Amino acid sequence: MDYETSLDGSPVFELNGYRIRRKFLKIFGASFHIYDGERIVGFSKQKAFKLKEDIRVYTDDMMTEELLTIQARQMIDFHAAYDIVDPEDGRKVGAARRKGMASLIRDSWEIMDADDRPIAQLQEDSTGLALARRFLSNLIPQKFTLRTSAGGDPIEFKQRFNPIIFSLDVRIPEDCGIDRRLLLGVAVLITAIEGRQG
Repeated sequence: MDYETSLDGSPVFELNGYRIRRKFLKIFGASFHIYDGERIVGFSKQKAFKLKEDIRVYTDDMMTEELLTIQARQMIDFHAAYDIVDPEDGRKVGAARRKGMASLIRDSWEIMDADDRPIAQLQEDSTGLALARRFLSNLIPQKFTLRTSAGGDPIEFKQRFNPIIFSLDVRIPEDCGIDRRLLLGVAVLITAIEGRQG
């Protein structure tokens, strides 16, 4: 597969949208393909049997080049925080922290920069639909909206309706002002964590 090199080494960080699709019939761990339209531009693997979540993003399913590392700071925790790191230089590009109590009713995440300063909120679409998903049917697709502290157009994360395979579409405004590496990391994390609950 041909991967053109961009300024930061990967075309996946230049995109204004993704579709992340969980692989079917994966028994141990989980893995996901990252699409730009119909073209696969990345691959993610969630390591199995880890006390702390460990998710990697690669250029392809041969795992020849690692693009991102997503790791939980601690073992299973109600308020779990996940660091998103660029493996090329080992620097954290940001983090996502789940809001424990709030997420019991309506999934809510705090998005932070490399210094753990809050820069955005990611929240499930509505309390009514969230409750319906939890108590009536998990077949109702999830939708998340990410709003930055600086304002501007929101970023939408929409689950496609598919009762078997979890698939998430992400649309990013060109002037969103958030590091695309952080956005891709958050999208993969949402697919891994929320997709596992369905």
